[in-house]
Amino acid sequence: MLNSKYAGLLGLTVLSLAGATRGHGQSLGNSPYSRLGLGDTYFNAGGVRQMGMGGAGIAAPNGVQVNELNPALLFYMNRTTWEATAIGQYKTVSNSVTSQKTGSGKLGYLALAIPLSSRWGAALGLKPFSSVDFESNELTRVNNNPTLAQVLNRYSGEGELSEAYIAQGVRIAKGLSVGVAASYVFGSIDMSTATQVIPDVVTSDNELEKTILLDHIHYSDFKFRGGAHYRGKFAKTLSYNLGATYGFQTKLNGERALTLNRQSAVGSQIGENIILESGEGKATVPALAQFGISIDNNKSWSANIDVAQQQWSKFRAFNERGGTVGVPLDDTWRAAVGGEFAPDPSSVENYFKRVTYRAGLSVAQMPYRPGGQVLYDRAVSWGFSFPVSASALDATTLNLGFAYGQRGNTDVRQLSTGLTERNVKESYIRAQLGISLNNRWFIKRRIE
Repeated sequence: MLNSKYAGLLGLTVLSLAGATRGHGQSLGNSPYSRLGLGDTYFNAGGVRQMGMGGAGIAAPNGVQVNELNPALLFYMNRTTWEATAIGQYKTVSNSVTSQKTGSGKLGYLALAIPLSSRWGAALGLKPFSSVDFESNELTRVNNNPTLAQVLNRYSGEGELSEAYIAQGVRIAKGLSVGVAASYVFGSIDMSTATQVIPDVVTSDNELEKTILLDHIHYSDFKFRGGAHYRGKFAKTLSYNLGATYGFQTKLNGERALTLNRQSAVGSQIGENIILESGEGKATVPALAQFGISIDNNKSWSANIDVAQQQWSKFRAFNERGGTVGVPLDDTWRAAVGGEFAPDPSSVENYFKRVTYRAGLSVAQMPYRPGGQVLYDRAVSWGFSFPVSASALDATTLNLGFAYGQRGNTDVRQLSTGLTERNVKESYIRAQLGISLNNRWFIKRRIE
């Protein structure tokens, strides 16, 4: 019978998913690169366990923590597991002349995995797909009138796409399992450009009105991902794992509204909104291929290597290459190496021997090429799993994951137009806190 302590987990997950769809859009701080494409995408980098290993885990089975990186690994779940996390980030955004510190926190993901039989596991959950959060200002002189006025352009954007998924993994032969995940991607992105003419001499006749162009897009549609995993043995206490996933190219349905309005210097609206464009379109999200290798002793340690590739040069949104901003994207790749180690998972006398320690490194090529220059995201990661309680039927684990990294650089280029273009560098530290609740469901009690 279901343990009464966990009988409500399925209901809790459903309620959490409903609430999370309203609270998921909190930002993690100003990120100028999120202006392009669909924003900062999460590259299917997994949960808090994978974060501690640099995002590696395509071929790393685990029986008590949800690994939705590869749906084929759900076969290895030996307990019903409910997992939830919160994530925070603190970053410094800088170019060659200025810098800004920013950060915040939000819900990470929710997941519920259930072993349906000795050959079959399933999971459902909610996780972020991409996020947009940026704000920048540009001050220029009015063309052909260099002495009378300046123009202040303020670019800003916010929003997030979330992914609700159902996944299943099945063993089809000894050591070989396959899986499939169906997701529903949904959310909205708002981007605005506010233009304000600032005279050198402000009088009552030239109040500082501003014109705001608002671009609102709501996306929603299904996407699908398949995976496979094979596990074999080098020796009695040494196993190897091969894993691969493929996220199919998806065309998200979009509804776009482009409006123009005027505001006074204090922010009150002048007149009515002018609708410039309203209609439906699609965003083409390119396929994502991932491959991983790992070795482990089936007890206390594992070592993992993952690689991934995605052709963002194929990204289109509303028939525009690069999306509504009009900046083309380029193909990307990502590589990660990481491992985990628990000195003695069954130790009774020493608690810290039961703790799992993780570390990893990752490097990813970003899809943006300012001036043709390739930009990278490099990070070092570490993490822990602390057992809180454990018994024959249920266990609770507190999980922590951290990453410190940098992406982009502060290089400066002189354009042929005479203007100066400055790259942006983001230095960040991320932390993820999660809890895993494990329980053996559907076990009949011998004595009632």
